Amino acid sequence: MNASAASAETPQGTVDPKEAAHFGKLAADWWDPKGSSAMLHRMNPARLGYVRDAVNQHWGADEHERRPLSGKRALDIGCGAGLLCEPLARLGAAVTGIDAAVENVEAAKVHAAQSGLAIDYRCGGIEAADGAYDLITCLEVVEHVAEPERFIDGIADRLASDGLLILSTPNRTALSRLAMITVGEGAGLIPKGTHDWNKFLKPEELTKLLEAAGLAVIDMSGLSFSPARGFEITSRMALDYFVTAKPSPIGRGMPSS
Repeated sequence: MNASAASAETPQGTVDPKEAAHFGKLAADWWDPKGSSAMLHRMNPARLGYVRDAVNQHWGADEHERRPLSGKRALDIGCGAGLLCEPLARLGAAVTGIDAAVENVEAAKVHAAQSGLAIDYRCGGIEAADGAYDLITCLEVVEHVAEPERFIDGIADRLASDGLLILSTPNRTALSRLAMITVGEGAGLIPKGTHDWNKFLKPEELTKLLEAAGLAVIDMSGLSFSPARGFEITSRMALDYFVTAKPSPIGRGMPSS
């Protein structure tokens, strides 16, 4: 259920090269809704709905506005072949997508060109970003980095003073182990070897990392699965969850509450 490994190998040591290699192998059929990334395609409507709601609330946009991100810079870290970058571009943002795997970046460039979208795709890690971004998204990525603390610090350094950060990641629970690894990977619904359950972060652990980086959590919601409704945003966070954060007025290294 991962969008991609988080970044390329850097001096900060935030990247596991094995993760980049694993997801690079999936690039060829990333946009195939029945391919190896089928689970991402099934998750995407709920993910996009959460992102749009967060954007509307943060910048006071009307839910019917077609391009609420016009004039804003957006960065998607671990962008894969662009499943999130393309909708962000359609919402009006100037989008930069960064991924560790060159195969994913090349597939993303081809698909964006076919879609008539101008997206700045770069191969690398957070160090490949330049300047400040109004919106940073990082969906199903932090559980794949080698140094989560340094990774979150790097994200915080690139977030604009009035910026918005949206992350999603699996929770480290018995349910996530069963659903994502035992059943998901065991039955071939998710490519085998995608997840290491021990690297999943509990909500309180991720909150601590964000606060230490000078960010304040403003929303936390669950991503659940229902056989009848598919993936949906709920209050249940045992499987997977979203976190929305913004720069804290009290700065780095201190909890926001």
